[in-house]
Amino acid sequence: MTRTKPAGTPLGDGFHVYDTTLRDGAQREGISYSVTDKLAVARLLDGLGVGFIEGGWPGALPKDTEFFHRAARGELELDHAALVAFGSTRRAGSKVDEDRQVAALLDSGAPVVTLVAKSDRRHIERALRTDVAENCAMIADTVRHLVDHGRRVFLDAEHFFDGYAFDPDTSLRVLEAAAGAGADVVVLCDTNGGQLPLQLADTVEKVISRTGIRVGIHCQDDTGCAVANSVAAVQAGATHVQCTANGYGERAGNADLFAVLGNLGAKLDMPVLPEGKLRELTRVSHALAEIANLAPDTHQAYVGQSAFAHKAGLHASAIKVDPELYNHLDPADVGNGMRVLVTEMAGRASLELKGAELGLELSPEAVGGAVRQVKELESRGWSFEAADASLELLLRREMADSALETPFELESYRVLLDHRDDGEVVSEATVRVSVKGERVIATAEGNGPVNALDAALRKALVPHLPWLESVELSDYKVRILVDEPGTDAVTRVLVESRDGEQEWTTVGVHANIVEASWLALCDALIYKALRRNVTAASR
Repeated sequence: MTRTKPAGTPLGDGFHVYDTTLRDGAQREGISYSVTDKLAVARLLDGLGVGFIEGGWPGALPKDTEFFHRAARGELELDHAALVAFGSTRRAGSKVDEDRQVAALLDSGAPVVTLVAKSDRRHIERALRTDVAENCAMIADTVRHLVDHGRRVFLDAEHFFDGYAFDPDTSLRVLEAAAGAGADVVVLCDTNGGQLPLQLADTVEKVISRTGIRVGIHCQDDTGCAVANSVAAVQAGATHVQCTANGYGERAGNADLFAVLGNLGAKLDMPVLPEGKLRELTRVSHALAEIANLAPDTHQAYVGQSAFAHKAGLHASAIKVDPELYNHLDPADVGNGMRVLVTEMAGRASLELKGAELGLELSPEAVGGAVRQVKELESRGWSFEAADASLELLLRREMADSALETPFELESYRVLLDHRDDGEVVSEATVRVSVKGERVIATAEGNGPVNALDAALRKALVPHLPWLESVELSDYKVRILVDEPGTDAVTRVLVESRDGEQEWTTVGVHANIVEASWLALCDALIYKALRRNVTAASR
């Protein structure tokens, strides 16, 4: 159980990376793929180099039936993967050639079929209400029927580990029935997700030793061990691993495809994907999250935005000497990047690395001043780790960068809230600013004080600075900060802006929410001016 590479079947063509995002992953709460979505997911997975893509359960779910029909009509051209149809064996006491569900698997046109079957005697007797002999006959008859019709067949042995612990002989009979009838792989499923790596790996080794059958692994994440269990199974001899993109799935989810591929490919040096495709992990992970309409997990292993983000000053000092000292691999190997987060924990090394990341040549004096400023501001509630634009402005102010200019000066602003007779609540803001030596006054309404203030500021500035018209506020976050009971609260505002080419985030902090918002809004526009100057200087 200490192998670093799987025993048995050779790697390469012999090892299967099997994705079940479109079937098992779609069972996650909050996911509902359209057929078009399913086709897009399949194309991304195929482009990554996955070997098998389980498309769903034709005959049981109308969308899945349509997906396979559209794929068969030529709407899905796969370069790497084989398309897999999922379904069940014939029913107890019926004939396989009369079973409509089995016929639907053949009608799907998929070259590979994965059958699910009970492998726990308690489920066979209580859920199926049949005996072990008939369950094995159902499996053998269905596998043989599909193989005779030119299909490659895998068997998902449902509840295998629980069943093996209860009655190993019954569970092994199920595997042998499938393999004896022509199934290529029998997949040991931790359906309830209750296994731990050492006990699971021990069972995998025992099954391979007792049967000589090629086995795969399918893990749920109810103990938080799905990825570890999958890797342990491969190290114990499994040569087929089933996963879902980003760990999507029922309850706590499934083994995360990207973490499993990262571990097998980058850590165990297994050729699980075509050459160079590990570098696509981050891009594909985020693209699949967009299709699922879920925010990417920022702390996801390998592919999360924070997977290689460093905050502690001690880490930054070591990374400055050698990035490998605090990174378990080169982030570029999986298509990700390293980030240095600047917070009150930051030291000189953090600011120096951040400056280098931004392309700034910071003098020792500028670094020292920036460190003092960051620590002071963060002690008062500011946060720069999520506001890179405000941090860059701070650094450039310390280095007295000529590219940094304030395109306007504030004289005053006023915000009014009007609750009208008809129940409508309208905010009105008036700003007085100096721009290009001219005093400008502008008033605008909005659906809130910040929206009104933003609208008034743009109304005042755009006639003089037309390039500001492309900037829009895309997100606005507020957090009320109270250090201790009885102390005054302060408000921290994060403003996300975009101009059609890039996005940036600025921060403002004040006891008054409108003033905090104003500070963040001003930084957003100053940052836009900075980027224009930097771009012009580089031409």
